[in-house]
Amino acid sequence: MLSFSRARSQGRNTRPLGGGMEYLEPKRKSNVMGKLILVVSLTALCIIMLKHAPSFTSPTAFSRSEEGVTHVLVTGGAGYIGSHAALRLLKDSYRVTILDNLSRGNLGAVKVLQGLFPEAGRLQFIYADLGDAKAVDKIFSENAFDAVMHFAAVAYVGESTLDPLKYYHNITSNTLVVLEAVARHKVKKLIYSSTCATYGEPDKMPIVEVTPQVPINPYGKAKKMAEDMILDFSKNSDMAVMILRYFNVIGSDPEGRLGEAPKPELREHGRISGACFDAARGVIPGLQVKGTDYKTGDGTCVRDYIDVTDLVDAHVKALEKAKPRNVGIYNVGTGKGRSVKEFVEACKKATGVDIKVDFLPRRPGDYAEVYSDPAKILRDLNWSARYTNLQESLEVAWKWQKTHPHGYASS
Repeated sequence: MLSFSRARSQGRNTRPLGGGMEYLEPKRKSNVMGKLILVVSLTALCIIMLKHAPSFTSPTAFSRSEEGVTHVLVTGGAGYIGSHAALRLLKDSYRVTILDNLSRGNLGAVKVLQGLFPEAGRLQFIYADLGDAKAVDKIFSENAFDAVMHFAAVAYVGESTLDPLKYYHNITSNTLVVLEAVARHKVKKLIYSSTCATYGEPDKMPIVEVTPQVPINPYGKAKKMAEDMILDFSKNSDMAVMILRYFNVIGSDPEGRLGEAPKPELREHGRISGACFDAARGVIPGLQVKGTDYKTGDGTCVRDYIDVTDLVDAHVKALEKAKPRNVGIYNVGTGKGRSVKEFVEACKKATGVDIKVDFLPRRPGDYAEVYSDPAKILRDLNWSARYTNLQESLEVAWKWQKTHPHGYASS
């Protein structure tokens, strides 16, 4: 009411409205000029503030190349394998950016790494989804990556048979997004995390790198498609490419800083080591072994179990040895197959618990026997597995499980 009274007292033109109120007619020209002046002033102020902001005048360490420092983007770096790889890279004085949407990874793992390496310019975490091509391109444009280690992927054989489209989207389609960004921004090196599942069920053992790839489940098929895209792209690119096909991963950081902590809803699809530990801790009543009629020594599946510490060591050696316009394809395993029954017995000894075991029919998409011939990676990269005692690797992982009964939330 005060503003209307002031208008009347100053002799301004008014027009009656319903309800006894009056409408003040604007002076259009003066109002427009006032708004224009305000917009120009605010724009100028914003420009001044931007120019004086640290991020505008002083690029961060991650956004510029630095001689003697290799900046590695680790996709899926909050996950089990990716976090261990990030730890190793940081220990070796690499600059690391972790990109993860946390659908399978753990923010707790990132926080552990941030606590271990708090120095500026060492580690940054970016929350993003590789399915968002615009966001990925923006990340690449704002950071000076020298190399990419591409771990990000859903990775459960059983789940892939139940929801195949998720796997083709998450693995194949998302890898295309990464590859496009790598090409557009001229990243020098790509280390791709692949799998022995691309081989399917070979006629001969052990598996060598030229063994025909005939995957039998959507997980393996999606990974092979991703490999094919990378190989086709590399034919006309200067980029150095390493494709590591690894076998069944176990273990955890020997110093107890990181471990495997799958989401609760994914435990039924997870690795056999996680199921063994859950049974040993009483989270589940016992262990379910699916398939006892395979053509193997004891009727259960045979796998090549590789310790995660050895696995990330292979990635670092691949990064060091990668050469422009060259593609290296390597199996990463111990060269020795162990049956599921053997694994269960080793787990019982590692945990000290007499785990109850139920034997069930086969799981769709599984194969009878898979183990590697690691001769090529030894010859080319001077890498071989060191942590080959199955029980000892399980003991290290069990120690982390006991001190982290609720995963990283226990910290």
